[in-house]
Amino acid sequence: MAFRPYLAFAGNCRDAFTRYQEVFGGELVLLAMGDMPHEGDTPPDPAAADLIGHAALMVGDEVLMGADAPPGAMQHGVQGMCVTRSMGSVDEAGRVFDALAEGGELQMPLGPTFFSPAFGMCIDRFGTPWMLMVEDPEMSGMPET
Repeated sequence: MAFRPYLAFAGNCRDAFTRYQEVFGGELVLLAMGDMPHEGDTPPDPAAADLIGHAALMVGDEVLMGADAPPGAMQHGVQGMCVTRSMGSVDEAGRVFDALAEGGELQMPLGPTFFSPAFGMCIDRFGTPWMLMVEDPEMSGMPET
C-alpha cells in the first residue's frame, strides 16, 4: 500500500500538470469535467466543463494525481502538506527545483544538509508546496523513503 498525494487546484490544474510533465517527463492523462459521465437528471455545470476532473502524471512506476476543486471550494490554497520528490543526482535536483520554483515562492534554497547532499523547499506558481532532495544512504539523520 502506498500513500499518494491528490492535489487540488482552483481552476489551473491543466496548466499545473502540463508544467509538471515538462519538468518530470512521463505520460499525462487529463479528463475534463465536461467529458466525465454524470448521474441523474442534472447536467454538468457548463461553466465547469473545461476544468479538470482528474489528472494523472505517470513517471515510471510513480503517479501524481490531482483535479480542479469545485468552484469556490479552494479559498485558502494548499495547506499542511508538501509533495516530496527524491532525485537521483544533485544536478537533476537542481534542474527540477529551479523549474518548480520559477514564478513561485522560495522557502529554502536547494543545498546540502546533514541528511542530504541537496535539499530544498518551494511553493510553485500553482500553489503546490514541494520538498526536493537527493537521498544519500551514507548521510545520517533521515530514513530512506
